[in-house]
Amino acid sequence: MSVELKRTPLSQCALEQAPDLSVAHYQGQRIGRVDFSRDVAGKAAVLVRRPEMEYALYYEEAYPFAVMLFALWHSGKAVWIAANNRPATAEKLMQQGCHLLGDWPSGKALLLPSAEGTMALSALDLQRSPLTLYTSGSTGQPQAIQKELWQFQREVDTLEQQWGIELARSQVLATVSHQHIYGLLFRVLWPLVSGRCFHSKLYLSPESMLKAAHEQSAQSAQSSQSSYWVASPAQLKRLDELMPWSEISRLKAIFSSGGTLDIDVARQIEQQSGQKLIDIYGSSETGGIAWRKPVSDERWLPFPGVTLAPSADQQYLLHSPYLPEGTPCFLQDQLELCKDGRFSLLGRIDRIVKVEEKRLSLNEMEQALQQSGRVRQAHCRLWIDKRARIVAVVILTAQGLDTIRQHGRGALIKQLRNQLLNGFETVVLPKKWLFINQLPLSAQGKIDHERIASLLSLDSRVFPQLQFFSQQDDCVELSLRMQADLLYFAGHFPGQPILPGVTQLAWAEKYGKIFFSITQPFSCMEVIKFKKIIRPGDKLTLQLRWNEGSGKLYFDFSSRIQSHSSGRLLYGAKI
Repeated sequence: MSVELKRTPLSQCALEQAPDLSVAHYQGQRIGRVDFSRDVAGKAAVLVRRPEMEYALYYEEAYPFAVMLFALWHSGKAVWIAANNRPATAEKLMQQGCHLLGDWPSGKALLLPSAEGTMALSALDLQRSPLTLYTSGSTGQPQAIQKELWQFQREVDTLEQQWGIELARSQVLATVSHQHIYGLLFRVLWPLVSGRCFHSKLYLSPESMLKAAHEQSAQSAQSSQSSYWVASPAQLKRLDELMPWSEISRLKAIFSSGGTLDIDVARQIEQQSGQKLIDIYGSSETGGIAWRKPVSDERWLPFPGVTLAPSADQQYLLHSPYLPEGTPCFLQDQLELCKDGRFSLLGRIDRIVKVEEKRLSLNEMEQALQQSGRVRQAHCRLWIDKRARIVAVVILTAQGLDTIRQHGRGALIKQLRNQLLNGFETVVLPKKWLFINQLPLSAQGKIDHERIASLLSLDSRVFPQLQFFSQQDDCVELSLRMQADLLYFAGHFPGQPILPGVTQLAWAEKYGKIFFSITQPFSCMEVIKFKKIIRPGDKLTLQLRWNEGSGKLYFDFSSRIQSHSSGRLLYGAKI
């Protein structure tokens, strides 16, 4: 029989009500509503005596986060939620007057004294309990988004109305952080309102999550307690045939948000477990916008009260009950609106991308790279092959060039990655790098993305590692390293590998066609000379010059000491 739980308004979640209900599983203990109220009242009693008004929260676990969040609200403080606890994030928040609470770098967090008593709690004012979330704006600078408690109340009411009866008394399991709006709503605020118990721990894998849920149920009186999973597309697409599908099939529901879920992933999960994934579309600025079960219908269904209308500049205007009255929001996604009110997503308008469900401003990353003394200009873009990754195309300064020449490409990448780690999470850091003297431009004067893609697509087993390249008109110079695992070294010759001459010719032609507009068919070769053998680990410079009038591509592989091979490749009719 379906069970509809009694709802507790967010304004009263920390008050002593329904003492038989569990709030959370935390450090192996069942935390009840009375325990939660006592913990909040104790922290609030300390905070209310402090003069500071602005606090930024970051906690690895959801229960202490929830306690401090409500304690700050009940003590009349303003709350900021940081997406991460990186040193640069901490510094930025402190510069804005925030005092840090929680799991921050050593010496950054404020240490509160133990409570000597508790504070008498009363209902929160939904209009005067501010919360600020950080995200990235289209300009590349972090954007602070302030929300009030009434906005979260309306949203969790909608979620409960939509899925409350289906979920009944299920406990909440999560592999997403509560530091973002999706996790905040689905694994903290909604459970508190609906009376469902959430697991405090952020699980790193579905296997550990399901095991912990089973062990917790076995220890409690409710040995058959059901669960639902708050997940992300990045985690769901990693599920394979070795997953415990029988346990996944027993979940009440699987929610996904933070990025668009691939239909093939949803179809695989449904085939393996029978689970019809619930995909949520929204943002920090807007809250939830729509949902879908993608195998049944790839289109999105707006939540009740949400409307979308096209504007004159082809953007869509969002009206939502979760936004202040009279303040619609322009969406940064391209849509195709259907007559029945559903819609399809067609991609982003701005330069905000998502990598493993982490929102990233490409502009912000470019600016961070350009703060290095080794980088004059940077261009970042999303690269999708088997998965989404970030590519950094970097114009180096003299210092950057010297680093590559003296220490190699790997050393430079390590230095730049370490610099980015000060403000970005590891998962969004560039996985592919191109170092150049100027951005390649098309005939229209725009960045030549096709040429960049061609270079990035080269198989590292077949082509040498590109350290750096510079191009001037019809000439290009590439710094190359001959990695030992190139296929062409295998068996040529056993014990003394050298690079075949035919491979050098193939490379010259391949790079020539990437950098120059060579449209004529190959004709013949001229003045081909192989002067010095090329071995694994050698660092060479490939110089290419294209003479369009004669149809000749000149090439020269050389090291610091001498030329290794050279010649001309002719295209079209021989002159």
